Amino acid sequence: MAIETKESLLHGLQEVEAWEKEQNDLWFWEKLGRLPFVLLDRITPKFVREKLGTAVDEMAAFLETGGTYLVQDEAVYSRLRTKMGPNQALGAQEVSSVPLTIMNDVASEMRESRATFATVQGATTGIGGIFTLALDIPLLLGTSLKVLQEMALCYGYRPEEKRERLFVVKCLQFASSDIVGKKAILEELTQFDNPASQKDVMAQLQGWREVVVTYTENFGWKKLFQMVPIAGILFGAYLNRSTVQDVAEAGMMLYRKRRILERLRQSEEQSDAISSTPQQ
Repeated sequence: MAIETKESLLHGLQEVEAWEKEQNDLWFWEKLGRLPFVLLDRITPKFVREKLGTAVDEMAAFLETGGTYLVQDEAVYSRLRTKMGPNQALGAQEVSSVPLTIMNDVASEMRESRATFATVQGATTGIGGIFTLALDIPLLLGTSLKVLQEMALCYGYRPEEKRERLFVVKCLQFASSDIVGKKAILEELTQFDNPASQKDVMAQLQGWREVVVTYTENFGWKKLFQMVPIAGILFGAYLNRSTVQDVAEAGMMLYRKRRILERLRQSEEQSDAISSTPQQ
């Protein structure tokens, strides 16, 4: 399989870093979106709050075993094989060597596919306003977790590994955090594959409940509009689509950066090995 040049990898890294800087411009709307959450909590019926509690429990199950949200890899690998060409053997071991441009293309396709699904889902659960909102929140959480796992598979990572599911949750946390939180998460994820920091990875699991709380609070005033019967169809469709697109984009960019950094490290190790080889 073709391997990118160091120059192309650095160019790809620059594109991701430019995207990271753009995230800093979102802070005003993120904070605005959190303002009415206290009001939302007061008017939310008990059965809706119970659904939020269920979402927390499901996140725990996802981190521990993958639960009902663990996706199958074949759907993603099939798309990668199609892009690679006929008779291309491609399994879990080979995906990490797929050219980055193909990884990017398939990730974009998976993002749009999940966003379309979320649009229909949001419209359906928006029909009944507050009554179907109870169904919408855990469904949207599940869709977000699944699209992030698909992003992982596109870039050659394995969500069935507990450590990789932590990265998925960190991506979800990034998508729903304010500017301060985003900066902290970026620093963590940049060092995620650094051997010196891997011993602390599992300790980070302790913060997963905060991720779910932040994720649900981030609906804020946006979900208030979905409480209106019938009109909630339009709001639900738009909000769910934009939410899944944002989550998928975060996953795509963060996994892309991770894969690029890994290939750059491999390139440097190969160069060091060559330079240290005694000349005949």
